[in-house]
Amino acid sequence: MDTLQNLFLQTSFFYRNVASKISMLEPVALLAARFYVAWAFFASGLTKLRDWESTLMLFEYEYQVPVLPFELAAYLGTGAEIILPLLLMAGLASRFSALGLFFVNIVAVISLEDIAPVAYAEHVLWGVLLALVVIFNGGRFALDRLVEKQLFNGKVSTVS
Repeated sequence: MDTLQNLFLQTSFFYRNVASKISMLEPVALLAARFYVAWAFFASGLTKLRDWESTLMLFEYEYQVPVLPFELAAYLGTGAEIILPLLLMAGLASRFSALGLFFVNIVAVISLEDIAPVAYAEHVLWGVLLALVVIFNGGRFALDRLVEKQLFNGKVSTVS
């Protein structure tokens, strides 16, 4: 019985040791998630800006954005795809930026009548990564931490 207990304690110690090392990668993983998703949306926004006439035509005939007139949807969508990714990459207002892009992502999926399975899977991946940023914030490598430090006199919350 004593041997079994020792084995359990050694296994538990080993697991906690490995888990603590893996947890050190959390800020890097959040940074990578922020940059990966932000770049996808930013590149899309740049494409829309480069050929505005085509963008308006896509919003009028291809994308069926509910409720909004197509011109307003084009301006809002393109603006969100340019501004929110920049904020997300910098880690400024990380949760707000990620949540905004999360909704842009949802609107993109529901506004396309026929979406290829591969494109749908990519949108799901982006949604999951954005949800992680909304839940965990931008991580250690986000400017949000500096802003929090300034606002709360050096007391950074343990949530981020």
